[in-house]
Amino acid sequence: MLRLVNLELQKLLLNRTSKILIFISFILPFTVLILSSIKINFFGFFTLELGELGIFNFPIIWHITTFFASYFKLFFAIVVVSMIGNEYSNKTIKQNLIDGLSKKEFILSKFYTIVLFSLFATVLIGVASFLIGLYYSSYTEASIIFRETEFLLAYFVKLVGFFSLCLFFGMLVKRSAFALAFLFLLYIFEWIVFGVATKTFNLETAWKIKNFLPLESMYNLINQPFQRVVMTKYPENIDIAYDYGVYWYELLIVLGWTAIFIFLSYRLLKQRDL
Repeated sequence: MLRLVNLELQKLLLNRTSKILIFISFILPFTVLILSSIKINFFGFFTLELGELGIFNFPIIWHITTFFASYFKLFFAIVVVSMIGNEYSNKTIKQNLIDGLSKKEFILSKFYTIVLFSLFATVLIGVASFLIGLYYSSYTEASIIFRETEFLLAYFVKLVGFFSLCLFFGMLVKRSAFALAFLFLLYIFEWIVFGVATKTFNLETAWKIKNFLPLESMYNLINQPFQRVVMTKYPENIDIAYDYGVYWYELLIVLGWTAIFIFLSYRLLKQRDL
């Protein structure tokens, strides 16, 4: 495994564009540190500091930071599809196979790299959240501090699933721009499926179907935290209550799609004449 990862890292680090995108994808999540210290002055009447609103308290901070950090995954997604596009344009894929790398090992090298970068990104956002929480949170009990850290697991699984989807699209079309366009087409397709299901069944059943689709299942791992923030501020208002938890079956759905995308990527490469 280490041999395959080292091989992939050498390719990425020799590419200047990839290095820049990797750097950006790791640095951007830390903008949450900047946001936590922003002070907004309302025409001199009063100053609002986001960190003082309670949104960076434990345990809610794990939810908020992972939700917003997940939107920065597009930068490394470009790296993933570029990994495939560059292999074909530079003909390194053919050379790797000639040098003795099997097609299975080729796909695994990409997947291991995806897992490595996803794990690294998760550790970074975990450390950032922990430091911000220590500074702003009024809770110091370990049982509260480490409650809901399952959002970090959901964040990791979400990244691995999304990047595996990007890997599959990269293998499918062999061009970075087209692969990213397929993500947008998949998003539209899922809403079309939802619309058809609504007409065929009912709204509740349509949502259940949509929740099993790739992009929607990935989104569902970390639900939006805005309603939760309002619930925290106004707990007496039961009308706004909603379920924001991380559930094992949601993780399994995304892991299932991840396995499918990696398998399909391998099948495409195995059947393709290089």
